[in-house]
Amino acid sequence: MTSQVSSPADQQPSPGSPAKEVRRLERVIIRFAGDSGDGMQLTGDRFTSETATFGNDLSTLPNFPAEIRAPAGTLPGVSSFQLHFADHDILTPGDAPDVLVAMNPAALKANIGDLPRGAEVIVNTDEFTKRAMAKVGYAASPLEDGSLDAYRVHPVPLTTLTIEALKDSGLARRDAERAKNMFALGLLSWMYHRPTEGTESFLRRKFARKPQVAEANVAAFRAGWNFGETTEDFAVSYEVAPASAAFPPGTYRNISGNLALSYGLIAASQQADLPLYLGSYPITPASDILHELSRHKNFGVRTFQAEDEIAGIGAALGAAFGGALAVTTTSGPGVALKSETIGLAVSLELPLLIVDIQRGGPSTGLPTKTEQADLLQAMYGRNGEAPVPIVAPATPGDCFTAALDAARIALTYRTPVFLLSDGYLANGSEPWRIPEPDELPDLRVRFASGPNHTTEAGTEVFWPYKRDPQTLARPWAVPGTPGLEHRIGGIEKQDGTGNISYDPANHDFMVRTRQAKVDRIEVPDAAVDDPTGEARLLVLGWGSTYGPITAAVRRLRAAGEKVAQTHLRHINPFPGNLGEVLKRYDKVVVPEMNLGQLATLLRARYLVDAQSFTQVTGLPFKAEQLATVLKEAIDG
Repeated sequence: MTSQVSSPADQQPSPGSPAKEVRRLERVIIRFAGDSGDGMQLTGDRFTSETATFGNDLSTLPNFPAEIRAPAGTLPGVSSFQLHFADHDILTPGDAPDVLVAMNPAALKANIGDLPRGAEVIVNTDEFTKRAMAKVGYAASPLEDGSLDAYRVHPVPLTTLTIEALKDSGLARRDAERAKNMFALGLLSWMYHRPTEGTESFLRRKFARKPQVAEANVAAFRAGWNFGETTEDFAVSYEVAPASAAFPPGTYRNISGNLALSYGLIAASQQADLPLYLGSYPITPASDILHELSRHKNFGVRTFQAEDEIAGIGAALGAAFGGALAVTTTSGPGVALKSETIGLAVSLELPLLIVDIQRGGPSTGLPTKTEQADLLQAMYGRNGEAPVPIVAPATPGDCFTAALDAARIALTYRTPVFLLSDGYLANGSEPWRIPEPDELPDLRVRFASGPNHTTEAGTEVFWPYKRDPQTLARPWAVPGTPGLEHRIGGIEKQDGTGNISYDPANHDFMVRTRQAKVDRIEVPDAAVDDPTGEARLLVLGWGSTYGPITAAVRRLRAAGEKVAQTHLRHINPFPGNLGEVLKRYDKVVVPEMNLGQLATLLRARYLVDAQSFTQVTGLPFKAEQLATVLKEAIDG
C-alpha cells in the first residue's frame, strides 16, 4: 500500500534554488471548507485517495448542507471535508484540525472555533470582500483585526492565481474560477508530499468529454503545487510516513461505508448463489447504495427505484417470496413508512434486509447529519409482537462484513433483518483490506423441493410453516414449484399448515415461536477488551461510536487508567454472555448519539445501572470529549 511521492516533471525547483525544510509528522488533520459550490467534497475525496495510495492510515468526515444549493457565501451553505491521516493506526477523523483551508469568510467563521492555537489557516483572500464578510457578520476583516493572531495564517489569493494560471486555457473567467479548488488541492499536495499522478488521471477521466476543462483543472492543480514550491510564505513542507505496521498483509483500497455495504450485499448474493434484488426509494444518506448497486448488473443485481418507500419495500418483499436475496435501503423517515410491510415480512417469515442509514431526526430532521436514534424504532416500531434481528457495523470497512452477517441471519432463520448504519459511517472512509474469496462465508440455502409432511391418512403434503428444529426457520418454497402451493398474507397462520387461523392458542404459540426464533439466532459472545483484568469501569458502545470510544480508551490507558471496553454488533439478539459481562463491572457507561436508547434496552433486559452519555448534535463524538467523561466516571 505504498507508492513513490512525485511531482510533475515541470514542477521541479530550478537549480540553485534553496531547498525548503521538510518536517516529519506522525499525523495530520486537515479540513477543507468552502461554499457548497466550491467542490470541497471532491477536493477532500482526491486528497484522501492519494493519501490512501501513499499508504497512510486515514479516517474522513464529510460534512455538507442538506440543501442542494444553499445561498452562496452564507453559514448554512458551508461544506467541509475533514481528513485525519497518520503513520500509525487511527480510529477517528480527529477532534480538531491542524490545518484549515477556508475558501471564503463563511467557511472561516463556521470552522475557526474548532481549531487549536497554532493551527495553520489558509484563506482565499479574493473572497474577503466587504459584502461577503458582512453577509456572515464580520464588521471588520478577520485577516486584519488581530482575531486570528493565535493561528499561523497564510493569505493566498486562490481565485486570482487560478485565473492567471488558466489565462491561456481558452476558458471564460467564470469557468476558470471553478478550478480554484484544484489549485488548493495542488498546494496541500505539495505541503504534505502527496502523490499527484492519480489526481491528474482522475481529472482527465472525469472530464473526458470536455478535454479543455480537464486540462484546465490539471493546470490549476499543478499551479498550486508550483506555488507551494516557490512562494516564501510556505517555508516548510511535511512528511507523514506510510502506516506500514498498521496493516496486515493484503491488498487495500480506500472505501466509504456505503460502498463497503454495497459490496457486502453483492458478495452475500454471490455466496448465497441468489440474485440480489434492491427495491428502494432515494433518500439521503442511503441513496449511494442504490446508485452503486445499479452499476453491477453483471453480478445478477437488479435495482428498482420505486415511486415511494412503501412500494420499494413491497417490491423487495415480493422478490424475497420469489427466491431472491432481497434488500430495501432507506433512512429513518423511510423506516416509518416501511413498518407495516416489515411486519408482513415477520408474519410471512421471509428473508429481507432492511438497510437503515440513520440520520438526524425527527421527521425530515437533519438529512445530511449523523445520528443513532433509530434503534428503538428498529426494535419495536411495528404493530403487534414483531421481533426483528438488528446488526450494526462499527466502521466504514466493517459495513462489508456486517452486510454478510445480516444476510446470513436472514437466509438461515427466514426473517427480516435490520442493518443499522449511519451517516458518519456511510460518508466516511478508511483503508480496507479486500478479502480473499475463500474468506467469505458459505451462505447457500436449500429451497423446498417437495412434500415435507405426512398426514395421519398417510398423504404426503407440503406444510409451509413446518420448522427446522434447530433454527425454527420455515421452508422457503419458490413460487411455481409443483405441489408447493401455499397461502401468503398478513393474517395469522396456523402452525404447520399455514392456513388462516383465529385460534387464540395458535396465535399465542406463533407469537412465541417467532420470538424464540430470533432469540436463538447464533451470534458471537461479546468480546471484552480489558488488558489488566482490573478495570472497574466498562464502556459499552454500538455502531459508529466504536472509533471515538476506542480512541478515548487508548488515551486513558496511556495515562495509566484502567478501563474495559465492549462493542456490540448484534443488538437483537444480544450476545449470550452480555449479562455476565455487564455484572462484572462496578460501572457501565454507554455513549450514544441519541438520548440513551441502548442504555434503556440494557437496563430493562439485565437490570444494570447503565449510565448514558449522549449527544444529538449531528456530529460524531470527539475522543477527548469521551476521555473526559470516562475519567470522571472512573474517579466518581
